[in-house]
Amino acid sequence: MSPNNYSHISGLYLILDQQYTKKDIVSIAEEALDAGVDVIQYREKGLSKKDAIKIAEKLRTLTAKAAVTFIINDDPVLALAVDADGVHLGQEDIPVHIARRILGKDKIIGLSTHSYQEAIEANSLEINYIGFGPIFQSRTKMVTSPLGIDAIRMIRDSITVPIIAIGGISDENVADVIKGGAAGVAVISAILSATDIKKSICKFKERMREVQIARQ
Repeated sequence: MSPNNYSHISGLYLILDQQYTKKDIVSIAEEALDAGVDVIQYREKGLSKKDAIKIAEKLRTLTAKAAVTFIINDDPVLALAVDADGVHLGQEDIPVHIARRILGKDKIIGLSTHSYQEAIEANSLEINYIGFGPIFQSRTKMVTSPLGIDAIRMIRDSITVPIIAIGGISDENVADVIKGGAAGVAVISAILSATDIKKSICKFKERMREVQIARQ
């Protein structure tokens, strides 16, 4: 069964990955937190563990002060070391039950899924949300067949954990993604490549808020 002892994961979920920007990601985090981002994930593929820990500690301090959820990509040991709120795993990463054993029952675990079947299977694991995508053509996800918004609608009523949609999501299509049933959206390049980080985040938040207001 999926854990239900953690707050609902939703809203604007920013993935910080240095390879997609020339700006310092700690500085980006400061701007993003000021602009009201809901979740920050730190993803690092190139640095040594020692250097990654230094950055993760800085991000943990910033997110804790802002009371924003902080997730580490792939590495439950790093997440535990810096007292992050949880970890996000890919299909080829450490198994969920091992990550849960490392982190304990009170931390967040998210799992990437790329099909209806993977989403259904993930729902039976000890996770708190799924990443689902790519929804659209993406600069960071090399795919020929995006899943589309209809795929979100198809799985929404079949699973109990929140869906965080990812892949090619922009301020122009985010409203449709939320209307389709996603609890939130994960964004990389649309924000990291923006000239004005705060303005970009505010646009996303405004479009998402419009959907929420329309539902009331």
